[in-house]
Amino acid sequence: MFRFIAIFLLLSIQLIAIGQEKVHWTNYPDTLNKKRLIGVSSGAAVITTTTLIALNELWYKDFPKSKFHTFNDWGEWEGVDKLGHGFSSYYIGVIGYHSLRWSGINEKSSIAFGATWGLVYLSAIEIMDAYNTQWGFSWGDMTANLIGSGVFIGQQLAWGEQRIVPKFSFHTTEFSQYRPELLGENWVQQLFKDYNGQTYWLSANIHSFLNKSSKFPKWISVSAGYGATGMIGGSNNPSYDENGYAYPHFDRYSQFYLSLDLDLQRINTKSRFVNSLLKAVSLFKFPLPTLEFNKNGVKFHPIYF
Repeated sequence: MFRFIAIFLLLSIQLIAIGQEKVHWTNYPDTLNKKRLIGVSSGAAVITTTTLIALNELWYKDFPKSKFHTFNDWGEWEGVDKLGHGFSSYYIGVIGYHSLRWSGINEKSSIAFGATWGLVYLSAIEIMDAYNTQWGFSWGDMTANLIGSGVFIGQQLAWGEQRIVPKFSFHTTEFSQYRPELLGENWVQQLFKDYNGQTYWLSANIHSFLNKSSKFPKWISVSAGYGATGMIGGSNNPSYDENGYAYPHFDRYSQFYLSLDLDLQRINTKSRFVNSLLKAVSLFKFPLPTLEFNKNGVKFHPIYF
């Protein structure tokens, strides 16, 4: 998952650039702008090619190759990594869609070609996995990728907007100290690698389901989240390290969350830059009081990241 989050940091730059234009986020031009389309297409090609080459050089090159093969990783990381795939596919599709609409491409074509960019991009990564002995083509990952794209496409076709938005939050955990090579040696690595600290949310905007004349604040949402804890291994926790020292016992279990959220992309200021910046960071869940439900009962977090 850590390699996908890094991609979003690059793609957010493109999102901010689009937001700097005078065109409103939901009021795109009706006529084709060839210069914008060439720029968007070239940018997508460069980003896709560059990141795939970088992934191969920095990640895959040092591992032995194999014939195309599949593997079953449904049970790994209590499903948190699968939510990461869906999250990634959704947001790459978001940027593909808005990039094409900004270029004057019509709604249906933007959905067909832009919103599926995430699925196509992540499928290419799955194929790279399929030729590596360490991994393989994961049908679980592909299913999550399809769902992520489907969440965006389904809402865009049904409502013409995104009323229910995937979001991400992170907090550091105690588990990385036991296997820093796997879960991260510092805060930045842990953000990308420690699934114990990652929470994925579906944030539903309340106003969008009410009458348009409603005075209910447009920027308040309700969010349901999922995470897991106690994991120092993918499918199960090892008992000993490479030197034979015993690891502490950790109970692995799922966590479900309920919280309010701030829908930052529905907040409009007088600054186009601030507006676009709010949209770019809106993929992160705003830290607010949260209820956690797990097998041990209910826990209240005054502020949850």
